[in-house]
Amino acid sequence: MSDNHQAYRVETTPRLAQWRIENISACTYRKSDPFKIGHWNWYLTVERNRQLYIKLFPEISKLSKEQAPIASFVVRVLSPGTSRRTLVYPEISDKQLKSSEDFVWPVETTFTGRIIIDVEFFDLKIASSNGGEPSSIWSFGNTLQNRCNSKALSCLSRMLSEDLHTDVTINASNGSTGAHRAVLAGRSPVFQGMFAHNLLERESSTVNITDMSIEACQAFLNYIYGNIQPEEFLAHRLALLRAADKYDIADLKEACQESLLEDIDSKNVLERLQEASLYHLPKLKSSCMRYLVNFGKIFDIRDDFNAFMLIADRELIADVFQEVLNAWKGF
Repeated sequence: MSDNHQAYRVETTPRLAQWRIENISACTYRKSDPFKIGHWNWYLTVERNRQLYIKLFPEISKLSKEQAPIASFVVRVLSPGTSRRTLVYPEISDKQLKSSEDFVWPVETTFTGRIIIDVEFFDLKIASSNGGEPSSIWSFGNTLQNRCNSKALSCLSRMLSEDLHTDVTINASNGSTGAHRAVLAGRSPVFQGMFAHNLLERESSTVNITDMSIEACQAFLNYIYGNIQPEEFLAHRLALLRAADKYDIADLKEACQESLLEDIDSKNVLERLQEASLYHLPKLKSSCMRYLVNFGKIFDIRDDFNAFMLIADRELIADVFQEVLNAWKGF
């Protein structure tokens, strides 16, 4: 490595960054090479203009824009010569760093010769996507929980796929499979009720789900056991939605609604509008209405819409006409 390149290199440990600058008196502006701490690449800069200015900031990237680091750290400047001196900036706590202007330290003394800039990170956090408290990327509790969750899901998946100690039979319309009543009861209050009372399902250790194919039923079980694949989910969304409603699994119902929102088109909009009304999915219903009325697609599928009007629920028909009237008022 050349001496010139070495001059911009920052040495790091997982939480410490150290930049050695050989001759600060000759430095008007210098920017370090990027160095990685946590999830982000960082830079240090020094600038001499009467005072010495030190800046610390993350590299501009998609990650730093969407998840800007919230940092707790301390910065020290050391002059390791014969008159060894150390200046310490007061500890920064939970400061979000997005740009090169978010942390600027005007050093109040004149250094000459060799200096060492030392940045010690105490914590790095990212903002919560749901508006909660920021979470530390170094929290062992988070790492442990993720590892624990992953292992537990792997074990559950193996219990289902390898038929380990299954104690209930699920009969679908065209086949059967095994499951565990404790897992089913833990995920669904409906299943819990079946197995808690003297019902047929408890006595026979059998659950009949004859309104689902064995393929859709397997996808349903895979979701309950935490092992459903994206392509499997997409292939059986409507069947999974009906099962989620029937067995009161709210998170699956919401997952189906979010997925069905993503690819509404003229071929499926009427079916999805009907499903949204039947299963009380307000976001899906609203999006289908907007697609039909606000974007004028109702005229592109006039024949299909007329046939739909003959079989649709009267309350849903009234809602469609109300949406049409509201749209006309805007003209």
